[in-house]
Amino acid sequence: MAFALTISGFTFLMAVIWGSPLVELMRRLKLGAQIRVDGPQTHITKMGTPTMGGVLIVGWVVLVSIVVNIVQLIQALEIAESVVIPLGVLVAYSVLGGIDDYMGLHPQPHGEKGMRARVKIWFQLGIALVAAVLIYAVVNKGRGLVAVPTVPVLLDIGILYIPMAVIIIAGTANAVNITDGLDGLAGIIAATAFAAYGVIAFMQKQQFLVLFSFIVVGACFAFLWFNAKPAQMFMGDVGAQALGGALGVVALMTNQWLILPVIAIVPLSTMISSTLQVLYFKATGGKRLFKMAPLHHHFELIGWSETQIVQRWWLIGILAAMVGIALALV
Repeated sequence: MAFALTISGFTFLMAVIWGSPLVELMRRLKLGAQIRVDGPQTHITKMGTPTMGGVLIVGWVVLVSIVVNIVQLIQALEIAESVVIPLGVLVAYSVLGGIDDYMGLHPQPHGEKGMRARVKIWFQLGIALVAAVLIYAVVNKGRGLVAVPTVPVLLDIGILYIPMAVIIIAGTANAVNITDGLDGLAGIIAATAFAAYGVIAFMQKQQFLVLFSFIVVGACFAFLWFNAKPAQMFMGDVGAQALGGALGVVALMTNQWLILPVIAIVPLSTMISSTLQVLYFKATGGKRLFKMAPLHHHFELIGWSETQIVQRWWLIGILAAMVGIALALV
């Protein structure tokens, strides 16, 4: 744990040093965010803020993880379990999110901003399926393992594990992505969740997952240095999808995926609010359940400041992480 925390701090320092040049580069490349015209009017001032800042997180997580685990990379027996799956999902979702971000900055023939939703979801499910099969076949040796609070042994749900894992990975990727709507929100919530799973992995003596989780925490904190209100850059899908997908993988590799909805209660609630808004809108012929979805925009419109929402959501996230760790102990 001492080594993991030290590496986390090193990752933070290195990423912070390179954060300012990245902001300047994105400005020169004109990678400015497009703000929803129907969103909260306070967000209009954010128009043109560099997006795709998630590359700061993903880039340093990949670089530091590979350097720290170079010995495991050489020893092929450890590659699939310790390196390829979490890093592979992180990179794959980052590439997909980056394409979506880039397309969103340029007019599309079909009128949508970014990649078509139906196309994106199939790619997300495909990445999740590959990861789910690898975890099931390689990490769990053909077993669908799950830890249930208060039950002293791991349960085996068999082949049903694979579709469940696909839903968890793709669902968490979208949940964190939807949460990325306020300055500092997605980064601080993701860092809290990874810290919780880092502690859980430490209790299980899964050294690589401990290192990976806290490397992500350090990179997220570095990003927050530039994303705190008023944000100098936004995370974008390139970072949010990657963090969410990787979080789902870490939850599965610790076998503590039943408590993921607790630890990731803020992203889960955010995604549910958006889903309920759409369903209610269609069922009632145009009425809205919330003033605006996702949920954080609803609270903005009833008078909460952006800073209040982020700080309160973080408090909820910390408490949820503590409860999740407690559940992993019983």
